[in-house]
Amino acid sequence: MPKLILVPTPIGNLKDLTYRAVEILGGCDFVICEDTRVSGRLLQHYNIQKRLVSFNVVNEHKMVNKMVKDILHAHTVCFVSDAGTPAISDPGFLLVRACIELNIEVECLPGATAFVPALVVSGFPMHNFIFEGFLPHKKGKQTKIKELIGQERTVIFYESPHRLVSTLTMMNELLEPGRRVCVARELSKMYEEIKRGTVAEVLGHFSAKEVKGEIVLIVAPHE
Repeated sequence: MPKLILVPTPIGNLKDLTYRAVEILGGCDFVICEDTRVSGRLLQHYNIQKRLVSFNVVNEHKMVNKMVKDILHAHTVCFVSDAGTPAISDPGFLLVRACIELNIEVECLPGATAFVPALVVSGFPMHNFIFEGFLPHKKGKQTKIKELIGQERTVIFYESPHRLVSTLTMMNELLEPGRRVCVARELSKMYEEIKRGTVAEVLGHFSAKEVKGEIVLIVAPHE
């Protein structure tokens, strides 16, 4: 009976891969991944040699049927993204759905997801939150930010470094004064940074520097 196992990978520090993940990656038939170079470095770090197959946002619609056929002829196949849990703002949904439709067993190991540690260290309410993934571009971003007005839940976004300042600028213009945010940057890496404050304060901080790395942006509930 073939099985697809989604294996979360470290969001920064390679030591965060679990013992169980190492064992399963070492025993699978092959590994489906976003970028063979990125996953290759991870597997090399743990002395794991496996065939790597690229499956990403560029080719996933064309490749999904072939991937399913390959899984059907295997015993255990692992699927990893470049960092974090596959299918969370990363490729994976199409493949999981296709496997389920063909009664292929699908399993997901517990593991790293960037928004969870970011939420925990934000200091914002955690009993009721919503994860929105990446903010849309252009006009759609303005509409999404306006939806935060009066929002009574903590709201979590991913954001790219080159758009962070423009996003914070728009939030500063549209949200009420004093609304608090938290930016978690480069989590688990050498230059990890957590910045909390009002939108204006956090905007001022990041406007004065070159922004790099992976970013989680968290907006506190409306008070």
